[in-house]
Amino acid sequence: MPVRAYVLIQTEVGKAADVAARARQLQGVAGADDVTGPYDVVVTAEASSMDELGRMVVSRLQVIQGITRTLTCPVVVLGD
Repeated sequence: MPVRAYVLIQTEVGKAADVAARARQLQGVAGADDVTGPYDVVVTAEASSMDELGRMVVSRLQVIQGITRTLTCPVVVLGD
């Protein structure tokens, strides 16, 4: 079952726009927006499984230069 998640990202000062632009280029990223508040970028990620989502976040997203912290929030689908 496909999964979707919001990945909340904190960046180094002045790096949010660059991080968002680089994230948008990654396979599995449906969108990346600069935001204000405690996080600097919010990424919408999609994957075929939770394992694939985790691998994508750790091996492709978290390695972007300028990211200091991520928080992954999987979307919960309640009932149909």
